[in-house]
Amino acid sequence: MEATRIGIDIAKDLFHLVGMDSRGKKLWRKALRRQRVLEWLAQIEPALVGMEACATAHHWAREIQQLGHQVKLIHPTFVIPYRKSSKNDFNDAEAICEAMSRANMRFVEIKTLEQQDLQTLHRIRRLAIKQRTQVANHLRGLLAEYGIAVRQGITPLRREATELAAETGRLTSGMRRAVTDNLEQLELLDRQLRALDRDIASYCRTDERCRRVAEVPGVGPLTATAIVAKVGNAQQFPNGRALSAFLGLVPGQNSSGGKNVLLPITKKGDRYLRTLLIHGGRAMLNVAGRHDDPRSQWALRLRRKRGPNVAAVALANKNARVLWKLLSSGEYFQTQPPALSASHDCGDHNNLGPLVSRRQPDIDEEGARKGSQPKEKPKLSAPALPVYPPRAPSPHTAPTIFTK
Repeated sequence: MEATRIGIDIAKDLFHLVGMDSRGKKLWRKALRRQRVLEWLAQIEPALVGMEACATAHHWAREIQQLGHQVKLIHPTFVIPYRKSSKNDFNDAEAICEAMSRANMRFVEIKTLEQQDLQTLHRIRRLAIKQRTQVANHLRGLLAEYGIAVRQGITPLRREATELAAETGRLTSGMRRAVTDNLEQLELLDRQLRALDRDIASYCRTDERCRRVAEVPGVGPLTATAIVAKVGNAQQFPNGRALSAFLGLVPGQNSSGGKNVLLPITKKGDRYLRTLLIHGGRAMLNVAGRHDDPRSQWALRLRRKRGPNVAAVALANKNARVLWKLLSSGEYFQTQPPALSASHDCGDHNNLGPLVSRRQPDIDEEGARKGSQPKEKPKLSAPALPVYPPRAPSPHTAPTIFTK
């Protein structure tokens, strides 16, 4: 009997495979070297192949798809509950087979080569920023050992270190050479970062999805290319909240017994992309006072009520849902019209501003506006009071006797 589901536990050299039929019965298990995996899969009937979404998984998924198999990638966290007994490679492959048979299982979208190329640019940029920070902190610490304290920021550090390397009295010759070497490393990393930023901006201008996404306030070339590299068309998410939850921008829950308890944001998913969205929210919050559109006014009210950090995260959450709509539907971002009045507050239903008049116009005012003579108001007479018949005395009540 041919296997209809195949679970593969990928590794660097030795791959472990487990095959099951449609009823979930284990048929066989194999251990293959890296060079023989594709050769062996090409000889069997097309089946549903599952793997954990870990290192090199997207490459193997694309290669196996070309052989006619249907490939599913599963997050490793969702595989753990289906593992029986101790952890080993064959048990992991069997757990993958069990997990991908569930109807409500969530799978990871397979990345294309373009997405991986774009993601590579962001990974290299992150590494360059980290290395630049390490070199700057290293240089700052070395100068502190010589009694020189430099102000915060890489620009003051570069300026003062250049002056120290040119002087001969404050530092020794060996220390001046070390400062010069660190400055050269900083300059090399700066050139690399500028080249990466140009490449990312160029890709953002050429890709149609990135151009549509970059129209959202608070989203620039970095965020636009990062979201496209991460989720593609975002069609694997059923709604915008699912994308926000994937990025860790929704509050966690600890609810029980019908009582809903919301916690701070979960901070799950890609930290780099979540950081870009939150920084974009901060940038939008800084200029929100110059605009009178509903989103800016909402952000300002939220900042006054909950503080700038909560408002920035809320804007990032809102932008994530907007990005899902743009990527999944192919639509373009439409800016909201400005508010009708600066004093109009959408959160205060009593402050209606010019939308609704607080009182109806009098008859005289209405007639004056129409150019006619004001009509005399009818005089209303007071309503007559009702007359009730006298109440009969109760037989249980003693009569009242009046005496002089």
